[in-house]
Amino acid sequence: MYLPLPKQVTIQESKVHGLGLFAKEYIAENTILGITHVESKDKEFSHGWIRTPLGGFYNHENDYPNCYLGTRYLETVEVKELITLMDIESGTELTCKYTLWDIESVLNLIDSANKYLGA
Repeated sequence: MYLPLPKQVTIQESKVHGLGLFAKEYIAENTILGITHVESKDKEFSHGWIRTPLGGFYNHENDYPNCYLGTRYLETVEVKELITLMDIESGTELTCKYTLWDIESVLNLIDSANKYLGA
């Protein structure tokens, strides 16, 4: 049976921004909660990624996120998974530092933009 969110997570109003993901129960460190993004070669999707329901509701936390995005491959398709960085208590909002790229890709993008702008 398909569930858009893992059983231990729900959507509630967030103090961070709008709606967010919250733990309905204790979640242990290093728990893979599910797929947040699926790589797409179709130009219709922003930045080449299709966001799942799980990926649509976690909020950004730059300094102290309690989750991160791990990478794995389903055959040849790259996917991002939301993984807990620490034990999370019931009622806690799940946050992650927004990034879909590794640092090398970001630096290459900045370098390409600077060359284009003549900087």
